[in-house]
Amino acid sequence: MEKLITFAIPCYNSGAFMHNCIESLLGAGDDIEIIIINDGSADNTGEVADGFAEKYPEVVRVIHQENGGHGEGVNQGMRNARGMYYKVVDSDDRLDRDVLRQFLARLRENVQAGLDVDMYVCNYVYVRVDTGSRRTMSYRHIFPREQVCTWEDTRPFGPSQYLMMHSVVYRTALLREHGIALPKHTFYVDNLYMYEPFPYVHSIYYMDLDLYLYYVGSDEQSVSEKNMVKRIDQQIKVAKLMIQCHDLNRIKESGRRLYRYMLHELAMMINICCVFLLIGNTPENLEKQRELWSFLRQQDIHTYRKLRYASLSAFMNLPGKLGRRTTVGMYRLVHKIYKFN
Repeated sequence: MEKLITFAIPCYNSGAFMHNCIESLLGAGDDIEIIIINDGSADNTGEVADGFAEKYPEVVRVIHQENGGHGEGVNQGMRNARGMYYKVVDSDDRLDRDVLRQFLARLRENVQAGLDVDMYVCNYVYVRVDTGSRRTMSYRHIFPREQVCTWEDTRPFGPSQYLMMHSVVYRTALLREHGIALPKHTFYVDNLYMYEPFPYVHSIYYMDLDLYLYYVGSDEQSVSEKNMVKRIDQQIKVAKLMIQCHDLNRIKESGRRLYRYMLHELAMMINICCVFLLIGNTPENLEKQRELWSFLRQQDIHTYRKLRYASLSAFMNLPGKLGRRTTVGMYRLVHKIYKFN
């Protein structure tokens, strides 16, 4: 039986905290589905997941798999989803219960009215576990509210504004029809998930709701500075996959605003790679930085010129020792101002 929406929760050694995530989704109706993917955990994640499935058999399903990484957890959810729509929720995050009810009520109304929507967008909230502070990432100045729109109806994104896995809900069939699949055993695949499907998204619906609570501030998270420096090769891998998956010049011909946003997204990923290569500050990292730009140049000379010399990238990749120190200093200043993670 088809459900309204599938919430996929990839879990790896999440037994100590995953109940908060799962419980935030329960009680939202029997037309939702929660798929918990136990990604080869070594703790009691599997037992906790099975306990929820036993208690809520109409809503919760569990898939146990060999460890394949977060991306394979997302893939497994896509393969098995019964929902018309698909949303990924990380096991250390949660959704606001009251806001979830509002979101699902409107989603049901739209489906019953026959509205054809490829992607829903909501706001998300940074919640810092170290200080308890909150900061909302809103899209109210970018998308028209409460109506079906296209990329050409959007307004420009700000320097620190990006669509993230936390903010979107895709139509499940769209992901399947276009063969969207994330690489195994790779960190930072969220960036690819928020880039590859976009040219296939022809209808968007924005709800000005603070739906997703994104918990940040732990040194153990993959997005902490020490881990991003340590896993820089994984970031470069994802950046190259993003470069290869679409011809941005063709996208520009069919939609200038979609092109502008995807260029914005790709520039962000490449700049992040370059900054953390510089923070690592080794000769090997400098060579990797040169190789990444060379890869882009070989793949797409027009995008290379656009990003390397005519955007923020030109200021984030200054030459020489002084230039490199300036780049890292600019990154830290921008981080302090925008408080991104």
